[in-house]
Amino acid sequence: MPDAVRMHLEGREGEHAGVMGLFLCQASRLPELITELVKAKPTKPVALSLVIDTGLGGVPKALSIVESRAELLALRMVEMPAPSDVDDVWLERVSEFVPEDVIRVVEPRRGGQEWLAGIRRVVDHGSWPKIRCGGLSREAFPSVAEVADFLAVISSGEASFKATAGLHNAVRHTDHETGFEHHGFLNLLVATARLLAGGDVRGALAETDGAVLAEEAKGLSDQAAHAVRAVFGSYGSCSLSEPVEDLEGLGLL
Repeated sequence: MPDAVRMHLEGREGEHAGVMGLFLCQASRLPELITELVKAKPTKPVALSLVIDTGLGGVPKALSIVESRAELLALRMVEMPAPSDVDDVWLERVSEFVPEDVIRVVEPRRGGQEWLAGIRRVVDHGSWPKIRCGGLSREAFPSVAEVADFLAVISSGEASFKATAGLHNAVRHTDHETGFEHHGFLNLLVATARLLAGGDVRGALAETDGAVLAEEAKGLSDQAAHAVRAVFGSYGSCSLSEPVEDLEGLGLL
């Protein structure tokens, strides 16, 4: 936690602060975060995405803790995994617990048509669906087809989404140590642009040539770029330096 807080505060004051989003913290670790922020004395509250790892019933207490430290924390987003059956009653409770001005992000469990149906219900209830793009096993990485199916649901609902896990680099590649195929956040961005323009989404997700993706991204008009960012709202990263290095290498920063 000390390292994470230091890196975040340095990042938001650095030359690439514009590409950095929210500080993610599990509800169970809020006391640690607050302790470190008290020591760090930030000049303005840290914009927070609260990751609920204590179950839906733990949301009110966690929100109360954040609200009590408004000089340190500004709640912008609440993220949580969905139960296996993402029903309307559960989603209504999420809406009741989380303030209207805070983005709600819900991650349905991936797999089969029920996964896509769950995403549709999340969208219908005004929350952002989240797609997990990797993890510690091969099964944790969705296929190109699965990511494309996810984006198709997003498109039909005119929704925003968040991506997380596995997106360590801008461009799709194979990890030489594990052999896992990693998705790239730039692939997702270009795929979203094609989604909105009626283009080849799967081709963008499968592309491994960074120069091709960078050229397409550079060619987006301001209007198209804003539309893309309205849909692909954010993604989670353990590092600010790695994504920045990739984007600089591709001439995008």
